Parts: sequence; structure tokens; C-alpha cells
Amino acid sequence: MTSSFTPPGAASEAPPAPLLVGDALASAPRRDWLRPALAMSGLAVVALVAGFGVEGPVASRAVLIGGACLVLWLTEVVPPFVPTLLLMGATPMLMEPLAADYRLSSVLTWGMDPVLVLFLGGFTLEVAAMRHGLDAAVARHVVRLSRGRPRLLLLLVMAGVAFLSMWMSNVAAAAMMLAALRPILQATPAGAALRPALLLGVALGANFGGMATPVGSGPNALAVSAASAYSRVTFAEWMALALPLTALMLVLGFGLVLLRFRLSGRLELPAEEPRPLTRDGRRVLGVSAACVVAWLSEPLHGMPAPVVALGATALLFGSGLLKREDLGRLDWSTLLLIAGGISLGRLMEHSGLVARALAGSDLGGWPVSVQLGVLVVVAAVLSAVMSNTGTAALLLPLAVQLHPAASTPILVALGCSFGIPFVISTPPNAMAAGEGLDSSELIRLGLPLMLAGCLLVSLTGTAVLRLFGLP
Repeated sequence: MTSSFTPPGAASEAPPAPLLVGDALASAPRRDWLRPALAMSGLAVVALVAGFGVEGPVASRAVLIGGACLVLWLTEVVPPFVPTLLLMGATPMLMEPLAADYRLSSVLTWGMDPVLVLFLGGFTLEVAAMRHGLDAAVARHVVRLSRGRPRLLLLLVMAGVAFLSMWMSNVAAAAMMLAALRPILQATPAGAALRPALLLGVALGANFGGMATPVGSGPNALAVSAASAYSRVTFAEWMALALPLTALMLVLGFGLVLLRFRLSGRLELPAEEPRPLTRDGRRVLGVSAACVVAWLSEPLHGMPAPVVALGATALLFGSGLLKREDLGRLDWSTLLLIAGGISLGRLMEHSGLVARALAGSDLGGWPVSVQLGVLVVVAAVLSAVMSNTGTAALLLPLAVQLHPAASTPILVALGCSFGIPFVISTPPNAMAAGEGLDSSELIRLGLPLMLAGCLLVSLTGTAVLRLFGLP
């Protein structure tokens, strides 16, 4: 899950990592001019296509608006909420004279989706956990449970950071785990296998954890919204597919790390006084646990997950566990980004751009399994070098038109989560590299994991979802 909030008390512990607010993609070491140059080139191409490559004023203006937003999202040259504001303003300005359907009141409703409320609840739980130290407590407990055994420590680190990333920002999850591991990392001799193994474990756990829940990442939110046109995807249904997938990818990652680094012996863990949760911390834990249970038991009680999220948000603020200033710490940037991605899909569908794009492609004649496999691989490859939410906003409208079913956007969103092999792919990767992990190690393990994940989702995803009533 994405966030722009730095945990209280973590500023001195967490490694400095330049973060791009909202989409949770770090500014990895790139030349300062590269992103603006790519953005300018992309905008020039969009202008040429809109001016000379598309027939009809509606289509050409839709290409201009949607293409400009996609370029800004994918290159991340501006904060990710800026393209959303551009889309909301430019669409009625340029297209309302052509059709009344594009007036401002109509455009604003495009992005109003219940999934935004679900994410708001998730962000509220995240801020509450950070304020009262629940995330740091989990990270410290993981280290204690290992009892000085390196392999068990690696496994618990991967599982712990993945668990945190299911409910909160993978950036914050990685930062908390790195802070808990820092005494061990600093005591590890130069060249020892333990340091790169643990850093890889943090990166892989944070990357794969976001797949497991609908609130785990921006692409998940866009997928839930796109799938709602065919079937309502409950919290439990998403996790029925994604949680076993996450567990399997963590096991594969753990095995590859052990093959690469032969961990053995015992560790001397730093002495640390137990820090029990405060009374308010226990209350936040109770609210969070009740919220998660309500989300998972939605098929039993029928209360939609967004309504539960609203109730949890009201309870946390109404009880005083969160203060007025905490409202500003919620990740409004990501909410705007998700709303923009949903609106972009509606613009592409409403203007007929999706139908035109598919009419000019040859994918329609391919077997469905091959079509889905191609989409999943393309999603992973683009997400490896660009914004994963921007990639989802680009591919989901095409995917659901190519194969209109609730399972299609879910599989594409999971594909976005496999774009992990490079330092620039995700913030946890950049943070691990900042701690000294060589980029070649990420590529060596990330590429086979990306390919294995894409293959697994392409071959089994549709069948598994059909078991739970999602065609």
C-alpha cells in the first residue's frame, strides 16, 4: 500500500530515501534531466498522434488529454496527483463544446468509486498504526523470534515486511524492518552473506506483500473498480487468489536467496528492552483487527468493505486515537491518483479510443489464455521501469475490452506487482540499494521471480478466480 507519511520517531532510524508521494515509487539514482526529457518527448509524440494520427475531434482531443496524463504518470516528472487535476480540468474545457456528456459534473463522477473509500480506511489504519508504534513493534518482534538463527531470521523478515505491506505503505514497512535490522546489519562483517540476504528479503517481502489485499497497491484499486462492471469483488475473494500467490512467491524468493547466499551459524542479537504497547496502541490494534475481520467476513454479514472502512475511520478519529492533524497525514495524493486512473479509463471507453485500439490490433484472434499472458507480461515489464499505477491505468481499459470479465483486471493488476527486478522498479528496492545491496543481486533474483509470477498468474489465475465465482 502506498503512503507519503513518515512514521513518528522513524526519521532518525529509517534510511533517507527520496520518495515520490502517492504512487510510492522512489526517485532512484537517475540523471536529473532524464525524466523531463522523456516527458517532453512523450508529450511531443502525443501531440503528433492527436493532431495527425486520429480521425474525429472527440477522439483526437481524448488522445491529447489521456496521452498527456499517461506520459506524466509513467515518467513521474510531476507529483502523481497533478495528471488527475489536469484530466478533470482539461476534459470539460476541451470536450464539452463537442458533447454535453463531457461537462464538469459528469467528469467528476467518473472518479467517484467506492474503492476510494476502502483505500481511505486503509490509509487511516496505517496512520493510526504508525502514530502508536504498531508497525515498529511488529518489526522488532520479528527479529526477536528468530533467536539468532540466520535462515529463520530471513524467513521472518520476508514474512513480516510482507504482512505490513498488506495493510500499509511498502515504503514504511521496509523502513521499519530496516530500522529493526540495522544493529545486525552494522555488526555484520564486510563481504558476509547475511547482509545482502537480509536486504533482498526486505525488498522482496515488501514488493510481494502488496498483492495480497485490495488495499495493498494502486493497481489493485483500479482493478477492483474495473471488475465491478462485471462482478463485485469482495475483500475475501481478492485474498483467496492473491494471498496464496503472495505466500508462494515469498517461498520462491526465500529459496532463491538461500541458493544464492549460504546462510549458516548463529547470530548474536542486540540486547533490547521489551517495549510494550501503550493503552492507545492496544485500542488501535483492536480496531484494526475488527476492521480486517469485518472485511474478510463480508460474504457472511453483507456489509460492503467500503462501509466498514468508513466506520473504522470514524471510530479512530471520533475516539481520539487520531487527532485533527492526522487528517493531513492521510495519503490524499494516492486517492487522487486512483481517482485519476479510474477517470482515464472512463475517458478512453467513452470516447471510443479503446475500441479503435483493439480494432487495429491482432490480439483478438489469439486464444484467451495467450491474450491474458501477454497482458500480464506487458504489465510487469512496464511496471519494472515506470509507475505501476500508471501502467495499470494504461492497460486495464484495453484489457477489459479485449476480454470482458471480472478476472481480467485482477490478473493485470497482479502482473503490475511483478515488475521488481531493478533498483528503480520499487521504493523498497531503492532503499535496499541505499543500504549497500548491489543492483546485480536484484536483477539476478528479480528477473526469474518476475517470469515465474507472470507464468503462474497467466496459467492458473482465471481458473482459481472462477472457483470463487469470478468469471
